[in-house]
Amino acid sequence: MKLSTVLLFIAAFALVALAVPPVHAADAPTVTITDYKVSPSVLMPDSIGTITITVKNTASSASVSEKSGQLSTDSYATVRTTDVGVNIENVRLEGNGITVLSDDFARVGAIGPGQSLQFTFSIQAPQASGIYYPQVCIDATGGKSMKYPVPVNVNTALGIQKSAILIMDSTLTGSQNPGDEIPVTITVTNAGMMLADDVTLKIENVSATVAPKGADLYHLGTIPAGGQKTVDLVLISDKKTPSGLARIPATLRYNAMDGTPTTQLSSIDILFKGKAELGFVTVDTSPARLTEGTPFDLTIRVENTGTGEAKQVSATIDLPVEGKKEAFIGKIKPGNDAPVIFLLEGAPAGNHPYTLTIQYTDDMGDHTMTRDMNLRVPPTDRTGDLIILFIVLVLIGFVGYRYWYLPKINGDGKFPWERKN
Repeated sequence: MKLSTVLLFIAAFALVALAVPPVHAADAPTVTITDYKVSPSVLMPDSIGTITITVKNTASSASVSEKSGQLSTDSYATVRTTDVGVNIENVRLEGNGITVLSDDFARVGAIGPGQSLQFTFSIQAPQASGIYYPQVCIDATGGKSMKYPVPVNVNTALGIQKSAILIMDSTLTGSQNPGDEIPVTITVTNAGMMLADDVTLKIENVSATVAPKGADLYHLGTIPAGGQKTVDLVLISDKKTPSGLARIPATLRYNAMDGTPTTQLSSIDILFKGKAELGFVTVDTSPARLTEGTPFDLTIRVENTGTGEAKQVSATIDLPVEGKKEAFIGKIKPGNDAPVIFLLEGAPAGNHPYTLTIQYTDDMGDHTMTRDMNLRVPPTDRTGDLIILFIVLVLIGFVGYRYWYLPKINGDGKFPWERKN
């Protein structure tokens, strides 16, 4: 085989390898509670104890693989693997009858694949004896959250390890805009050692701004130990829903092995972020009728028709005239409007196209909007000046005729009709 043929083959192979796009493969990680410890194991009424939980990234090898340079159907020249962690935003404990003495763990950070973290909460037992189920709530980036009830024995001889323990996880697609429909996936897992029978999930419609779109009661049947059931539902929100965290109560009811009815309280946590939508109401000038070369004020009213507050609102124009062409408005609340005022020097006659640029921020981030506009300056009306000039010229001609031309011609300066008399 000739050397030129070999070189041509190698070049063609390299081009094919470069043309193959990178292949991404990821095992989406999540977190779970692998262990908990209540100390002391049995609390006395009004006594103080601790709950320690262990949170683990369940994807022990969660990664993103970038593959390039395909050699064959399943072979690549280069494979680069990057670990993917789970970012925990908040870990809190809801008492459900137990007094929680510790604050939330906020902005925890990322847990790498297979890694674990421990969190310890201080608690105080109530006066009444019984089995209580304070609930650990974990919020992760991306709208994922999980809730895990921890049984706490207060002065009873009952064993609590052999029972059904239901965990409700809710998954949403990030933050929500008020007025939107919100798809939610709820997963109910039995982390206990006994089955839960006749399980029902009830979405409590206690909010005036967020409610289930369809059914609010779901029958899940029997969930064995280690089993789980999934429910897909849609919540509807009012456009006037305030920004921030909205908590939709949910109730899990089931029968234990001995037929004892049990109720667990949980919730669906939704983070609402308002979205501002700015529009234009009017464009005015002062004076209303412009004349070339005369200073004027340009006023543009901007309204917010969205669901969130527009903050740090500023505006600029690129009119080819001198003057103040930047304005800072500040805040515009939903349903309100505000004037943008530009103080400008005189403009020449004609049509002047320009661009209005408005910058603002809301809960969704930074935004920039532009709009092409036009300013018309009519030419100055010179009719009055011409009339005055004509009158002045007539007067000058009359005076010159009477007091210069006639005396020069007649000698006595009289008009012809005066001489006849």
